[in-house]
Amino acid sequence: MNRTARTNNGSSRSRTDRGAAGSARSNRGARSANTGRNGRSGRPAPVGGEFALPVTITPALPPVESFAELDMPKQLLAALESEGVTAPFPIQAATLPNSLAGRDVLGRGRTGSGKTLAFGLALLARTEGQRAEPRHPLALVLVPTRELAQQVTDALTPYARGLRLRLATVVGGLSIGRQASALRAGAEVVVATPGRLKDLIDRDDCRLDRVAITVLDEADQMADMGFMPQVTALLDQVRPEGQRMLFSATLDRNVDRLVRRYLHDPVVHSVDPSAGAVTTMEHHVLHVDDADKHNTTTEIAAREGRVIMFLDTKHAADRLAKKLLAVGVRAAALHGGKSQSQRTRTLAQFKEGRVTALIATNVAARGIHVDDLDLVVNVDPPGDHKDYLHRGGRTARAGESGTVVTLVLPHQRRDMDRLMSDAGITPRTARVRSGEAELTRITGAQAPSGVPVVLTPPPAEKRPERSGSSARGRRSRPGQAARRRTSTKGQGR
Repeated sequence: MNRTARTNNGSSRSRTDRGAAGSARSNRGARSANTGRNGRSGRPAPVGGEFALPVTITPALPPVESFAELDMPKQLLAALESEGVTAPFPIQAATLPNSLAGRDVLGRGRTGSGKTLAFGLALLARTEGQRAEPRHPLALVLVPTRELAQQVTDALTPYARGLRLRLATVVGGLSIGRQASALRAGAEVVVATPGRLKDLIDRDDCRLDRVAITVLDEADQMADMGFMPQVTALLDQVRPEGQRMLFSATLDRNVDRLVRRYLHDPVVHSVDPSAGAVTTMEHHVLHVDDADKHNTTTEIAAREGRVIMFLDTKHAADRLAKKLLAVGVRAAALHGGKSQSQRTRTLAQFKEGRVTALIATNVAARGIHVDDLDLVVNVDPPGDHKDYLHRGGRTARAGESGTVVTLVLPHQRRDMDRLMSDAGITPRTARVRSGEAELTRITGAQAPSGVPVVLTPPPAEKRPERSGSSARGRRSRPGQAARRRTSTKGQGR
């Protein structure tokens, strides 16, 4: 099928031309004297005072109201129908017409706004009909964490299968030998964390010189985790004339440097520019006393339904989970100190409801999607507003409602006020104690049963094969728990 799509200068070209690795980008024919590395625009223009963006020259194509309006293969449209995805989310409706036409895209949307399909459908459609040679992928998605890598892979698999495109997930914490074998066999699309991908490139198991479409997902988190040197080194290896898409929940000046260096004439689209203004999410700051904080936390954990509770350290998470199990709460800890099999099993138990209180560090703040999660609790307030937004983003996904509660001790009040101001949020505040009706009204808190709970421990795991990657590179390990897909919830990624 040789369907045509409109390019940015108004001409038409075939899908084969559009997807060919060596095709020239229609909006890259003329370069100004003010271009940076790889011939990309280096001229910033302030937008909203938050970050600078390159000047966008070419007007964006208008948004669509349905997937049927998009120039996508019929197999993709059939897969969307099969997955119960009936209408595009705003970020998908706005960016897909442009990304399908080959434009660079800069998309900002809070977590759960549908970013994965926003870039994934375009990436798959533009790679349709091509076959990767061994070690030479054609499209690349870079993500900061293992959990997010697996989530992206899970979200794109049914659509890639319909187009007969092969996906490979490349992350730390799992066998590098198996990942190398997948790349040597040939994979059109690679979803990777930076450290492990660098390892495979150093082993000559992967080369990026034929990658024509590159996506950076959650680029701000990669900057926060210190991945920027690895990310830029990888971006310098992909095709310089290729398409770049950058999606993130927050955009700061670290990310702006990436945008100015690697994106040319991008379509810029922002969904929920103030993540705190999400109408489906309630924010509560609960003032508690030091002596009562544990009892308050325990009663919230004992509520009906699931809850994610965030703490600062893995040791604190382990201690709280142990104490909750002792009083009858089905709790489990999730953090970077757990093995891959433990993290996979814990997430599966939480999604299935066998664990009702997930006690997590920031490792779970990104890349974990759980349907019908209506409460997130910051037992320890986060360090900055970006962490707050990403922790809270575990609830109120895909248009659902949710509540974010932060427990604040007297000495933390001033810092919390500043954090909420930075996040653009005006929370509801209350002073609470354990056993009070107000705590129950806000969180569903109740007294625990007092009957100790014993959860089946995760199986022992062999030490994963390592290739000498840096500690930062090994930090990114994806869980492999299968996600459940339902109607529009499958888009909330």
